[in-house]
Amino acid sequence: MSIIRDSFHSRIGFVLAAAGSAIGLGNIWGFPTQAANNGGGAFVFVYLMVTVLLALPALYAEMYIGNQAQKNPVSALEDACEGVSRNVGKYAGLFGLLGAILMLSFYSIVAGWMLSHALSPLAQLSGFDSVATWLGESSDLRNLIFTPIFIILSALVIKKGVHAGIERWSSRLMPILFLLLVALIIYILQQPGASEGIEMYLVPDFSQLKDPNLIIAAMGQAFFSLSIGVGGMMVYGSYMKKGEGLGKLVVSITALDTLIAILAGLLIIPTLFVAQHMGQEVFTNGQLIGGPQLIFSVLPTLFESMGTVGVYIALMFFSLMSMAALTSTISATEVPVSYLLESKGYSRGKATLLVSIIVLAACMTLVFNFDTLFDAVISWVNTFQLPIMGLFYFIVVGWIWKRGNLLKDKAVIDAKPSLKLWGNYLRFVCPLLLTVVFVNTVMAM
Repeated sequence: MSIIRDSFHSRIGFVLAAAGSAIGLGNIWGFPTQAANNGGGAFVFVYLMVTVLLALPALYAEMYIGNQAQKNPVSALEDACEGVSRNVGKYAGLFGLLGAILMLSFYSIVAGWMLSHALSPLAQLSGFDSVATWLGESSDLRNLIFTPIFIILSALVIKKGVHAGIERWSSRLMPILFLLLVALIIYILQQPGASEGIEMYLVPDFSQLKDPNLIIAAMGQAFFSLSIGVGGMMVYGSYMKKGEGLGKLVVSITALDTLIAILAGLLIIPTLFVAQHMGQEVFTNGQLIGGPQLIFSVLPTLFESMGTVGVYIALMFFSLMSMAALTSTISATEVPVSYLLESKGYSRGKATLLVSIIVLAACMTLVFNFDTLFDAVISWVNTFQLPIMGLFYFIVVGWIWKRGNLLKDKAVIDAKPSLKLWGNYLRFVCPLLLTVVFVNTVMAM
């Protein structure tokens, strides 16, 4: 009995869902931190170049495999690798599925922090100051409450399906996310000290282009910001009609993701200089304070110093972060859910429940072994999982996949010679560039 697959019903819904998958916490705090620590405007310049040269082709490769197969990532890679070994594709797909679970294990915890910080100003506005303080402070109890809440939120969207759940909610959340981001930028840019941040961010010092670390950092950020390597983009590609102008859609997704990253830098970096203007320490040994300390220490202190208006700014900011996290966790959750639906015959409700339980167990393992496992899992996913799978996608599209691969179909290529150039670029140039990023990242550890 064949399975009737759910699908996206509109191109804009697909673009917003896929862009939502890519746009996450990495864009909104990872990109600005990288920019501030790696030359500001020079980093942005290199980032834009590398996005076009490497990240966009990688996104295309992942989505193209899923779109042509019209199957979940495990089955899609099995089909693509049948000329060599279906088992190679199967285990690569399962490796990607494992990466999705691992990503969700730490991402759901951090997303829970964002959600609790979003509720903190609401509690303060309602007069529950002690609750607001508890929501804004790190604790195991807070993790035990808000991590499951966020997993449930993701599950509720996934359970509705591709059109009624993922597409509909992405179409709602992404415009709100964009409006909140723009509103925050307009406010912050009017504050004392913001102009110094704008100058650092937008005025490139081209002498810094000689620094290989800047180029490597930009290449890594451009690639990883598009969520390539865990199968989320592949499964989204499979939910679009085969051959539905995929190239143009990938360009739209990349452009939207890049726009949000650039806007995030326009918010975060001036905000930090505003904080510095107010006497807060935002640089340590010449490096911008990054990660959780930036988001959950420096910025809340800044918002608090703004008085009543700061409460509303905090509410908007952490609501923005929560929405960005939700649109990313939705796509990662859909990867194992789609596998259970199509390969194991589960109902969507049962598959969603099982995946949620597995993710919750993984999250709780990290919560109770935080100092040992949390950073280690993040490092594994970002340093190894994503580049290894990204490289594998290039190898599949360029070398392994024969039947159904239009980029290697002689008749198609003869009719459209530009496809030959594009295929050779994916086959030779992209694997080389990605290998350079991977090797240099590992050597820098």
